[in-house]
Amino acid sequence: MPKVSRRSLLAGAAAAGSLATAHAAFAGAPWSEGQPDLKGTSILITGCSSGFGRLGAEHYARLGAKVFATMRGLPRPEADTLRALAARDGLDITVLDLDVTSDEQVAAAVAEAERLAGGALDVLVNNAGIGISGPVEVQDMEATKLAFDTNVYGCHRLARAVLPAMRARRRGLIIPISSQLGRVIAPFSGHYSATKFALEAMSEALAYEVAMHGIEVAIVQPGGYPTDVWRNRNRYTGALRERIEPRHADGYWQVVERMGTEDGSGRTADPMDVPRAIASIIAMPAGSRPLRTPVSAGTVPQTAINEVSARIQVEWLGGSPAIGPAIRAVHGV
Repeated sequence: MPKVSRRSLLAGAAAAGSLATAHAAFAGAPWSEGQPDLKGTSILITGCSSGFGRLGAEHYARLGAKVFATMRGLPRPEADTLRALAARDGLDITVLDLDVTSDEQVAAAVAEAERLAGGALDVLVNNAGIGISGPVEVQDMEATKLAFDTNVYGCHRLARAVLPAMRARRRGLIIPISSQLGRVIAPFSGHYSATKFALEAMSEALAYEVAMHGIEVAIVQPGGYPTDVWRNRNRYTGALRERIEPRHADGYWQVVERMGTEDGSGRTADPMDVPRAIASIIAMPAGSRPLRTPVSAGTVPQTAINEVSARIQVEWLGGSPAIGPAIRAVHGV
């Protein structure tokens, strides 16, 4: 079987890297070393009011990128603070109003970013996401729909919005922010793993489908970091707890009592690990970026799953005349 690399599929050049390194390139890597040059790179990020999105917006701009930092519910203090920082330090950051659950706001924000960028965006970072904890049985349809609408459909909306211009230019990069829990499952986390599993599957399928158009998808799988995700999750989870019907709660009363009280305390990992890893991925040559990147200051339990999944994909579908070249190219074999 001839070797088909992703880089050769996209641009006619030779690729580097093995199947294993393509899926664990940053596991335990020193992300703080080096400063990638992102000058001339346009990046749209969702969920920039806090956490990885807020940290990433500033980090990529300091590396020279033109950043479109989106957040919902403008005007809001977080947007004012970010704009003031950009003005003070001369950073190219534009704050845009964007709720990922709104078709209209997604279309408007992407159109404005493309107008200001002078064409297709170079990078989309699908960062916005929420968690609502608790047993699966107590997740009512309001919580269920909100989780999927934000974590899955929101990423789909953004990808669809940026892809036409990326395809026309024949290059681009989409970075979905998944989770360790997109490959392994912890009980009592509501539908969080379900949404991240769906995001992983959708993003991998997209990677195969857009490879022929010169576009890459690089999934990032963070571990647990001390960001505002805990406070935000508690807000959604607390609201759910108030709505739970006793007939659903009475099977898990000890768990239900703790819902909405976890604050992420005791976690000391540096959240900047994630923006640093993303910046390194963006700076990689086209065609060499890993499909999946675990990012954690501790264990990376999903690495073995990533490797087995890649091997099975290649063994099962890599020989297909129709889709095999894309499968092998995305997995670097």
